[in-house]
Amino acid sequence: MLIKLEVLEKIKSGEITLQFRRWRRRTVKAGGTLKTRVGVLQIGAINPIMPENVTEADAQRAGFKDVADFLKWLDTMKPGDLDRIEVSYKGE
Repeated sequence: MLIKLEVLEKIKSGEITLQFRRWRRRTVKAGGTLKTRVGVLQIGAINPIMPENVTEADAQRAGFKDVADFLKWLDTMKPGDLDRIEVSYKGE
């Protein structure tokens, strides 16, 4: 799972606690960790979700201004199943 440095910094600070990913095959699993440029992330619950079910709160937790901003980003992504992924900073 590739995450931009700006987003990684916001996950580290606790500002972002949720990520959305579209993929053909998951590359992370619930309960696992992900080594990144800012340290290790803890992967929480992973749930399939339809774009129309993303809430304003979910969009904001993922760093988007609102659902419209999230949908604009989603339109730039490759096709695939959409997952809602809980993330937190675990440490160095």
